[in-house]
Amino acid sequence: MPIPEQTVALLRSARQICQDLPADAILLMVDTAMDWEAIRARLPGCRLLAAAQGRGLAQKVKDIAGIELIELDETPQPTAERMSAALLQAVAAEQLQPGAHVVVLYNGIAAEQGRPEPVDSISVIHLGEHLERLSSGDLRKLATQVPLETLRLVVDMATELGREGRESKPVGALFVVGDTKRVLKMCRSINFNPFKGYSAEERDLRDRRVREQIKELAQLDGAFLIGRDGIAVAGCMYVDVEAEGITLSKGLGTRHWTAAAVSRKSEAIGVAVSQSSGTVRIFQDGEVVLHIEPLSRPHVWQPFYLESQDTDDGLTATTLED
Repeated sequence: MPIPEQTVALLRSARQICQDLPADAILLMVDTAMDWEAIRARLPGCRLLAAAQGRGLAQKVKDIAGIELIELDETPQPTAERMSAALLQAVAAEQLQPGAHVVVLYNGIAAEQGRPEPVDSISVIHLGEHLERLSSGDLRKLATQVPLETLRLVVDMATELGREGRESKPVGALFVVGDTKRVLKMCRSINFNPFKGYSAEERDLRDRRVREQIKELAQLDGAFLIGRDGIAVAGCMYVDVEAEGITLSKGLGTRHWTAAAVSRKSEAIGVAVSQSSGTVRIFQDGEVVLHIEPLSRPHVWQPFYLESQDTDDGLTATTLED
């Protein structure tokens, strides 16, 4: 199958941009079969990644020498969300570095019938500035227990906290979202409740000032409980829940084990911010379901330590072994 003339022109432009910037890679996003050998031949000297939607198309790309595969699921998504998912998946798989410059070729406009053009658009993405880690599509998968609006507010706040820290220092945090009546029965206060006595309006995460105050309060020990409606219920809470049957990656500390355990014992969603890396992990039913990296977090030189040693948050009695 010959490459359409328009696609050939865009491939030529992508190669030129890649060399002139220079860019770290070219990402080709397609949802139809193409002559992959011919495409690779037209991009000499350029690192090429291909985001293929669906297992069938991915299988055709997988064995082509010189092309790195990013496999996307077949769920229909807007172009921008699909592009974001591909880039972030590449970062998670260490195919791209967080500060990489990427030339992206994709189909952003519906093709006319009878004139199939698999590629009609070109963009340059600077991942250091591309901070939108989650698409609405990602969060909708979790919206069965917690409304999408509330999830996005909490996740955006957690991502900002992981990226910015407080007072030039990294800060970890735990947010438990939804099913607050059940979760409160698992908790006891380890400090004053910073939300006690305030009206619902003054605790509403939709108010930017409230989110900023919560990020300041994150320097205190304990978890934050957020209702389904986006209203902060309690802070500085010790969550006393057994982590029996939970399996997490080595190196994750008590904050993450607590997030996993409380999400299994209730209908709540756990959102944990790692103090050491700023990474945000989202837990549902005891498992990590989304993983968010702070793409532009300033580097702070500090002694090396594992998250498993970060046990001063007082969130759970779980003991970690090396």
